[in-house]
Amino acid sequence: MILALELGGNNPLIAWDGDPAAIASIVVASAFITTGQRCSCARRLIVPEGAKGEAIVAAVAALSDRITIGAWDDTPEPFMGPLISPGAAARVSLQAEELMKLGAQAIRPFEGRPGRSTAFVGPTILDVTGVDVPDQEIFGPVLQVTRVADFDAAIAAANATRFGLSAGLISDDDSLWERFKRHIRAGVVNRNRPTTGAAGSMPFGGLGASGNHRPSAYYAADYCAYPVASFEADRVADQVHDLRGIRD
Repeated sequence: MILALELGGNNPLIAWDGDPAAIASIVVASAFITTGQRCSCARRLIVPEGAKGEAIVAAVAALSDRITIGAWDDTPEPFMGPLISPGAAARVSLQAEELMKLGAQAIRPFEGRPGRSTAFVGPTILDVTGVDVPDQEIFGPVLQVTRVADFDAAIAAANATRFGLSAGLISDDDSLWERFKRHIRAGVVNRNRPTTGAAGSMPFGGLGASGNHRPSAYYAADYCAYPVASFEADRVADQVHDLRGIRD
C-alpha cells in the first residue's frame, strides 16, 4: 500500500512591489476566498518595511473592508460565506485571540456578523512583526502581516515554517522571482496571482508537514500504479541464441 498525503499549510505571500490596489486584490483573493477555508490560502503576508509596505497593508485593509459576507443565495452574491460551523468560528476566534495575547496588533480585529449565525465572521488582519507566533494553520480568514528589512529577510520569513504547500511572490522584478523560485520551500509557487490556484495538468502537493513528496494531480498516476519493464519478441523461433559453454 502506498500512502499519499496532501495536508495543510501556513502559506506565505511576499508582496514586494507594484501598484498597492492591484496587490491588495491578489492578497484578498489569496487570504479570504472561501472564507480562508482552502489549504492553499495565504496565511502570512510579508511586506517591506517603510512607506512601501505601509501602502500595501493599507490597501489590503481598505479592500477587506469592502468584502461582502452572507449566505450562498444572498443577493447580491457575497464574497465570503460562513465558516463550516459555529465551532470552527469559535476555534478561529480563539486562535486570533491567542495571537493578540502574544503581542500581535489588530489591523482589522476578529469580528462576527450581528444577526447571522456565529459561523459568519469577517476578515481578520493582524500585525505580527517581531512577535514569536506559533507555526500553525488557522483555517479561516485570518491574515498575519510581517514587515522585513530586505528581500533575503522576506525569503527567510517565508521559509520559517514546518509546512511547505503554497507560496507566492507579488513583484514585477524578474530577478526577484528567480531568487524566490530557487530558495522558497513550497510545492506550489505563484507569481502575481493568488496562492489558491491549482491545475490538474501540473503537480499539486507540499513539503514538510504539508505532504510526503507524492504530489497529486498530474503525478497521481505515478503512485496509483507501479512501473513494469516488459521485454518482448514476436516469435519463439527467432530466439535461438549462441549459448557458449554448451556441449554438443
